Amino acid sequence: MSKTNSSFSIREWNENDRPREKLLVKGKNALSDSELIAILIGSGNRDESAVALSKRILASVDNQINSLGRLSVKQLMNFKGIGEAKAISIVAGLELGRRRKEEEAPAIRKITSSKDVFDVLNPLIGDLEHEEFWILYLNNSNRILQKKQISVGGKTGTLVDPRIVYRFALEFSATSIILAHNHPSGSLVPSQSDKALTQKLKHAGVSLDIKLLDHLIITEKEYFSFADEAIL
Repeated sequence: MSKTNSSFSIREWNENDRPREKLLVKGKNALSDSELIAILIGSGNRDESAVALSKRILASVDNQINSLGRLSVKQLMNFKGIGEAKAISIVAGLELGRRRKEEEAPAIRKITSSKDVFDVLNPLIGDLEHEEFWILYLNNSNRILQKKQISVGGKTGTLVDPRIVYRFALEFSATSIILAHNHPSGSLVPSQSDKALTQKLKHAGVSLDIKLLDHLIITEKEYFSFADEAIL
């Protein structure tokens, strides 16, 4: 069988070009993004190596790992040579990377500013393609008792039930809360529904003596704070 008709598996490459061997000899930092992805998928297709295929996949997302991490199994399977098993390997590998980033986030237990809130929640919701609504439950020293996902929505919104919000507040013995949700669009401008929900939740906590300290809109790299902008 000719070389052009055979599958370009990692085992068939010149040893100097093998990502696995390169990682063992030179260390993980010596590998390019495409070489790391090639290790995840193992082999390419009949026309290109795993590295070449990985480069093509990366090029489709402007070589942005964060953007690659947003692709679904189905979207990855649109690339020739990427079946379900390989797509799952890519998704799983990038999800582990995301979780590692979350663990490495600053261990802020006391909230002193809106930036603290952003540092805590950005690893969780900053790069999602759908909206999620989270709440930080705090004690009277502004230390985090619990961070809780309240609802998951689509690309343009999510529904929040005040009864659920304050049920957890009572369960955690919280004296204050901070709201946060992401905008997949990247916009930091609060919508009218964002403002209305903020006021609704603020008033709902008055009778329970649970104070609403802030509401953040979070994107991948920035945030908007209702408290900082004095519209709480």
